[in-house]
Amino acid sequence: MAEFRRDPIDGKWVIIAPERKRMLVEFKPEPYPSSERRCPFCPGNESLTPPELFAFRPPTTKPNQPGWRVRVIPNREPILRTELELEKEGIGSYDRVSGIGAHEVIIETPEHNQTYSQLSEEHLKEIYLAWKERVLDLKNDARIKYVLIFKNYGLSAGAVMAHPHSQLIALPISPKQIIEELRGGEEYFRFKERCIFCDIVRQELETKERVVFENARFLLICPWAPIFPFELWAVPKEHLSVFEESDDELLAELAQVIKFGMSQLEKTLGSFHFNLVLHNLPFYLSSSPGFHWHIEIMPRLTRVAGFEYGSGFYVNPVPPEESARWLRKGEK
Repeated sequence: MAEFRRDPIDGKWVIIAPERKRMLVEFKPEPYPSSERRCPFCPGNESLTPPELFAFRPPTTKPNQPGWRVRVIPNREPILRTELELEKEGIGSYDRVSGIGAHEVIIETPEHNQTYSQLSEEHLKEIYLAWKERVLDLKNDARIKYVLIFKNYGLSAGAVMAHPHSQLIALPISPKQIIEELRGGEEYFRFKERCIFCDIVRQELETKERVVFENARFLLICPWAPIFPFELWAVPKEHLSVFEESDDELLAELAQVIKFGMSQLEKTLGSFHFNLVLHNLPFYLSSSPGFHWHIEIMPRLTRVAGFEYGSGFYVNPVPPEESARWLRKGEK
């Protein structure tokens, strides 16, 4: 029987409807549309991209040459640009802000066909270290309020390039989703004098119903009110609000839980499309008593249609407890 579930952090409602499992979509690998004869992200084609901003490479190699393991470049067709002036304007009831910011691509591996689950924990750690370095650099720009880091994999998840990569968009405005999470966390803290994320970690460790994996510093869970089937959250067990303050050990632990989660998703679902998003604290705050930075992984197994857009309610045909059981085993 269907039921409504409320996300305890941002307050959104989700309908868990197990009888609607026929809504699940099996995504088959599709060719990516491209006008390029050569992949610009592959080694040897560095001249086809803007000059790199950061890279992990042996000291014997030169920038913008082969030999890199992770490479960060400006997006060739950026949504936002750093060279603009920050201008804010009110036009009657309407607000407008100039499109300043940054749009960068993190090329995650030299291997064109390598999937996220195939990357080693050490390699994943370098990807997250590259994220950290770019966030710290962009934090020096007073015009930037938030850096959104995300990965799209598969056409249905919005990817247009096959080569493994994630993206970074620096914004002069904090995203609505983050504002709602912060507001929910602050309200919970004012009422209970406890952090909602810390309470979620404690409760999930007690019940184990939605826990998929844990290590010393992270919990990997199917959240209570997931928008998508098999949605996963990687949440620090400690009260940590700021991603860019993470040390190497913490990012190594993060790499371990993400590696496990992606491997189990692949074993359970086969080839699947997904979005991966880092939720972090905006730059105008140094800490928060009710917020943990965390990573959300959303397999794209259902389609969003008129009901979801019109009502704000998402329909998920797989209860998170069932998803967690399958993912712990790595099979349906």
